[in-house]
Amino acid sequence: MKYITADELAGIMKSDQVPKKDFVVVDVRDDDYLGGNVKGSLNKPSSEFLMHVDSLVKDTKDVPLVIFHCSLSQVRGPKAARIYEETRRNILQGNDIPHEVAVLREGFTQFQTKFKDDPALVENWDKAVWASEWS
Repeated sequence: MKYITADELAGIMKSDQVPKKDFVVVDVRDDDYLGGNVKGSLNKPSSEFLMHVDSLVKDTKDVPLVIFHCSLSQVRGPKAARIYEETRRNILQGNDIPHEVAVLREGFTQFQTKFKDDPALVENWDKAVWASEWS
């Protein structure tokens, strides 16, 4: 498993790579999903992830790059990526394509800070959700 930066993900998204064919972004945030997301990402909440990981593997088995994240990508994102990787190995048992599993470094919090104004990268962004409580 590797980490990629917000800039690297933006580069992938703005390249000629096709979402859900060449790469897929999996957002494992729960209630904190509200307020915006990486454009085209799949929301697979961490609270339900174990129940749905088998179907996620089957749905993404032909995708060479699967990128996970949560708010900060410190716990839920990396954990989901590890579970996905292990489940993929168990389900596909050597019948897998070359692929990478990655985690978005610093999660959606950093991604939206940099790219919230770019509709090609972020959708459903809500200023009220991200406004500082202390400002």
